[in-house]
Amino acid sequence: MNQSHKLSSSGAVSVRGAVLILMLLGLGGGVAGEWRPAQGPLMTRWAREVSPDNALREYPRPMMVRDQWRNLNGLWDLAIVAKDAPRPSAFPMQILVPFPVESALSGVMKAVTENDRIWYRRTFEVPPTWRGQRLLLHFGAVDFEATVWVNGKEVGRHAGGYDAFSFDITDALAASGPNELVVAVWDPTDAGTQPRGKQIRKPHGIWYTPTSGIWQTVWLEPVSSAYIRSLKITPDVDQSAVVVEPTTTATLGTYVVEVTVSDRSGTVASGSARPGNAIRIPIKNPKLWSPENPHLYDLRIALKLGNRAIDRVESYFGMRKISLGKDAKGFTRLMLNNKPYFQHGPLDQGFWPDGLYTAPTDAALRYDIEMTKKLGYNMARKHVKIEPARWYYWCDKLGLLVWQDMPSGDRYIRPNEPDIQRTPESAAQFEREYAAMIKGLGNHPCIVMWVPFNEGWGQYDTARIVELTRKLDPTRLVNNASGWADRGVGDVNDMHKYPGPGCPEPEEKRASVLGEFGGLGLPLRGHTWQSERNWGYRSFTNEAALTSAYIDLLARLFPLIEEKGLSAAVYTQTTDVEVEVNGLMTYDREIVKMPLKLVAEINQGKIPPRPKVVDVVPSARTERATWRFTTQKPAADWFRPGFDAGSWKEGPGGFGTRGTPGAVVRTEWNTESIWLRREFSLGSVTAREDLRLLVHHDEDAVVYINGVVATVLPGYTSDYEVVTIREPALATLKPTGNVLAVHCRQTAGGQYIDVGLVRLEMPK
Repeated sequence: MNQSHKLSSSGAVSVRGAVLILMLLGLGGGVAGEWRPAQGPLMTRWAREVSPDNALREYPRPMMVRDQWRNLNGLWDLAIVAKDAPRPSAFPMQILVPFPVESALSGVMKAVTENDRIWYRRTFEVPPTWRGQRLLLHFGAVDFEATVWVNGKEVGRHAGGYDAFSFDITDALAASGPNELVVAVWDPTDAGTQPRGKQIRKPHGIWYTPTSGIWQTVWLEPVSSAYIRSLKITPDVDQSAVVVEPTTTATLGTYVVEVTVSDRSGTVASGSARPGNAIRIPIKNPKLWSPENPHLYDLRIALKLGNRAIDRVESYFGMRKISLGKDAKGFTRLMLNNKPYFQHGPLDQGFWPDGLYTAPTDAALRYDIEMTKKLGYNMARKHVKIEPARWYYWCDKLGLLVWQDMPSGDRYIRPNEPDIQRTPESAAQFEREYAAMIKGLGNHPCIVMWVPFNEGWGQYDTARIVELTRKLDPTRLVNNASGWADRGVGDVNDMHKYPGPGCPEPEEKRASVLGEFGGLGLPLRGHTWQSERNWGYRSFTNEAALTSAYIDLLARLFPLIEEKGLSAAVYTQTTDVEVEVNGLMTYDREIVKMPLKLVAEINQGKIPPRPKVVDVVPSARTERATWRFTTQKPAADWFRPGFDAGSWKEGPGGFGTRGTPGAVVRTEWNTESIWLRREFSLGSVTAREDLRLLVHHDEDAVVYINGVVATVLPGYTSDYEVVTIREPALATLKPTGNVLAVHCRQTAGGQYIDVGLVRLEMPK
């Protein structure tokens, strides 16, 4: 793009060489050399590049670029006091903005609660060349509730942890000299009902460390008294045109807005109109945007009074259409630019070990998108988080489709429960932030689907929220609920299945998608948030076992496209996040856990030959086999070969409750825990390295062979899965007299456990 040099600037852009001046004007918080990052559990390689002088210096709003601006990231003074206390008289700490208080890169790394308030302070000076203009103060995002003062005068308040906001601070500025900027922030995290995503005050499992306070770039921008406030850009692929709708502060009828479209070939088209009117510009022979060819057109917009330009901004757009349609077999499909297009990508949570919600650098932000593309994916589901605008810019520029979740909040429902009843205050906050997300991100061609609810979390008035979404943005698809509580509305029926895969039944008016599957985990020592007790939907011990399981997973996924009309699949997930180790990459982004080239080929449907699975010790799905079992906690050596289980009950596997997905229940089990034992022989099998377990567990299970742990399986599955046996357990196997022992623990929902032994036979 022609404007890319501006968007990758190291701090500020100015046509009059103001960069040097602005760098010399007060950092506000103290001496840069005194700052150090806190010692976090894990850091990325980009953390070494972070300092008060270069903290995220890039232009933060790629969809509406002006030449002159000033970045206020850097060291600020900080105080954390009681929520109801007055403004503190002293600010004893310093923080590196825009990293959240809880992060290592902030230099603070302190927990805050709903009983605390965070106070920020710094100074700034207005360059002499900006005098006589209006001055806007912009915040990329502050979590959650912010009040802002300039020179002791309150200039505005904002509630919402994810959307950008601005205040005109002109009337609060000092006549000369430095200006004091103070920001107070309150964030209840999971003590409130506001949208918060995966943040929780006591992180564990799939719940992560909170982000509180300023977590995106803070910046200043001078404008004329009449200026362009915002842009709405709508490509029309079917009519080969783009519609540009500028919002301005101009009040006189003599103003004109001029729009010029260009790309690398030069000027493409132009148009103009009075403020308040849409400008429709034909694009002859448009180059369509897609992941394979992410062509972007540049826009130049000028607000003019007579022949004089009062304001100028630059932007861009992609000619891209997303819709539903029928394929040759009659399946309802996701269509990209009027052609069926299978969307395949990872669940992307956007957490960083050193910056939490905030990537350490712009290069780090770009890296995740580049790696997603290199791994052979064409989309990402941005999971219950909204990113800074530059993340979407890189998706636009590099070519990655995005399903955009709304951050979740409030209460949960189970799959078969009705929508929750939110309070009027909770509903109003959700809908205000939801509308702000759609408006704020609506120009990005990468975004093709809005997802208001995930797995019943905060789900309310589903049908109305879908219609609200369509009203706010009629050009994109709506996923009424990703996983669990589908209400039959929206554009897709979205199933979650771990490990999966799976596909909802085909429908006439909605596409079938797999919104989450996989979750194959591999903790790699030295690259984890903690050394032990890491969590995954399914855990493996080495790259080979993980890769084999991934190949098997994808080998069962791709047939669903042709056989059942599956239109999209979202694999869990891009990276590890804290103790959750289901990532394609480690949390520090140092290691891709499987061979990059092989995974890319697999994701393109090039599946290597798969072995045949042959029963050695049959499971319940093929044979009625007898187990010894108890639901009372047994003696400590219950899993060892010599243990006497004669007092235990007998019953055929599998054990569980009817209706549990994928289960073959032959013995009812409905208590919290069950312990199982079974003796077996290997018969004629001699190659132990070909043996695997076949397990269906709901939920946490531990399997022993001859008294040695064969596998540990947290979470649950919804079908039988082949599982690698740990080497020490494999080494104990003998022709006869082997003991298989299992403990399964259930917490909620369905429950089931069954285990068999299988042999993998490679095709000849």
